[in-house]
Amino acid sequence: FQLQAFGGGLVQPGGSLTLSCEASKVTFDYYTIGWFRQTPEKGREAVGVACMSSDDGQTYYQGSAKGRFTISRDSGNNIYYLQMNNLQAEDTAIYYCGLKTTWALKCYDMDIWGKGTLVTVSS
Repeated sequence: FQLQAFGGGLVQPGGSLTLSCEASKVTFDYYTIGWFRQTPEKGREAVGVACMSSDDGQTYYQGSAKGRFTISRDSGNNIYYLQMNNLQAEDTAIYYCGLKTTWALKCYDMDIWGKGTLVTVSS
């Protein structure tokens, strides 16, 4: 199966954007879904911006995302969202959703990756 990420685009500083990650064909019982950023300068970050456990919905946020980003899910359709508010230029990146087969919340070393979606924050 594949993870499908959607929703990137151009947004002005201070604006908002919501990304979607479709995981409709996932058959694992326990996993973590996470959003990761990639820039030319840093490559893809080892730790996700935001992650959620499929089992109990527990979440993790990277420091820069706390208070601005929210990860949520549509359990019925197995779609995970990343609501991003107050976006800044440093949030510009390709955003990937990844999946790790684990019973615990782990926001790193993902096993499966989807195609990225570009988020550009610029005036």
